[in-house]
Amino acid sequence: MHDLNDMLYFAEVVERGSFAAAGRALGIPKSRLSRRISELEAQLDVRLLQRTTRTLSLTDAGQAFLAHCAAVRESAQAAADAVAQVQAVPRGTVRVTCPVTLAQTVLAQQLPFYLDRYPEVRLDLQVTNRVVNLVEEGVDVALRVRTSLEDSGSMVVKRLDEVCPVLVASPAQLRRQGTPATLDDLARVDVLMPSSREGQCTVQLVGPQGKAQSLEIAPRCVIDDLLSLKFAAMAGTGMGWLPDYMVASELRDGRLVRLLPEWSQPRAIVHAVFASRRGMSPAVRSFLDFLQEVMPSHASASCAGA
Repeated sequence: MHDLNDMLYFAEVVERGSFAAAGRALGIPKSRLSRRISELEAQLDVRLLQRTTRTLSLTDAGQAFLAHCAAVRESAQAAADAVAQVQAVPRGTVRVTCPVTLAQTVLAQQLPFYLDRYPEVRLDLQVTNRVVNLVEEGVDVALRVRTSLEDSGSMVVKRLDEVCPVLVASPAQLRRQGTPATLDDLARVDVLMPSSREGQCTVQLVGPQGKAQSLEIAPRCVIDDLLSLKFAAMAGTGMGWLPDYMVASELRDGRLVRLLPEWSQPRAIVHAVFASRRGMSPAVRSFLDFLQEVMPSHASASCAGA
């Protein structure tokens, strides 16, 4: 059986692109590393690398051998990670990004419980609606709310919850303008929207039996922050679509009223994305597990057709 270290050395040389770079990463002299690869080729009786003064390139045999070397290295790392996660207490910094509304209405309320449970963990939370490149910006976990997970690319996705935007209004507005009975009635009442183009916006709705409907709205007021839009709706400025979890308590105590319950905007998926499960620190894993625990499910009875 070949020395497994030589297989790991070979994978490192190929990935680093040179013996010198691999030697620095491994803490092994370049000459020793080159000799070990040469001895490996001799044992296999095949050329794995084509060497020039400036470049290294894989032979066909080297390409086939590399796949097995990479698998050995990943298995060894996975075994070490498994042992470390059993033994290690979550500690260190977890870097997280979260959309503004989700941070204001859910995450900020839950963080004290997480930090109390894991006193050796430090959280670095960036509240932003910007799409963050986790690898380039050194972020461990990004929380996102999307109607689809298709834009997550090569990231690992952990589904946490579903939310459903529902139409709500204050009792004061309903006394002033009446209660809409159909979608057409929305044309005669004040409506709040988070955005518009030239005074108009198109709302995509889902109705009974999953029926899709596009509705043109001329909003009375445009507010691009959902929490501010909620306060405006409670004050009677207008009615608007808000995530169900944001208005659950207000609907229970009557400060807001749900309208046209057979219609809603499409569900959105609350999810966490991260680069890889392999090599994940206990602190990051504990944070993901905590999110799975505390993110309640709101959409089961809120959306049309549920």
